[in-house]
Amino acid sequence: METKNARSAVINRETTETSVLLSLAIGSTGPSEINTGVGFLDHMLELLAKHGGLELKLHVRGDLTVDAHHTVEDVGICLGQALKTALGDKFGIERYGHVLLPMDEALVAIALDLSGRAYLAFDLPLPTAKVGDFDTELAEEFFRAFASNGALTLHVRLLAGKNAHHIIEAAFKGLGRALRLAVEVKDPHSGLPSTKGLL
Repeated sequence: METKNARSAVINRETTETSVLLSLAIGSTGPSEINTGVGFLDHMLELLAKHGGLELKLHVRGDLTVDAHHTVEDVGICLGQALKTALGDKFGIERYGHVLLPMDEALVAIALDLSGRAYLAFDLPLPTAKVGDFDTELAEEFFRAFASNGALTLHVRLLAGKNAHHIIEAAFKGLGRALRLAVEVKDPHSGLPSTKGLL
């Protein structure tokens, strides 16, 4: 793991199942370059990065001849680790972010806390098992890996929706928008937004 500065990070994860090279820059206007080998996941990550104000460079080689599970989970792991590293000491961050994100008939609520405590509450029932070739149950695996490795509390809840693509897209866009709010630095000299003195 290599850190470039307090608001960016590079993660390199090598296992027998996947090879992931990911760089993340918070608050960057640079273009993202995403290639996971899973087209639907690439699209969702592009949306997350765009709406989150993130520059994401991601190249993955996974065991897709098995299925996409390891690729999706390991991308979530690496993105969570990168976010945690890039946030540095967290001084002055807003810490909390929440959004109601509409996508046509779908409406998803996202709330998160960059608390240092990993927790996922995922209530996103999906009406189909697949979107194209993508197993929709893997959406939860991504969000869980991201929350666990980013050490954040994350709530994802479906309020309305019938189309699985729209529901998942709203969740990824909503995560981006909530992150954009939570990572914003109002005053770096204000210290940690916690009475515990630790996040």
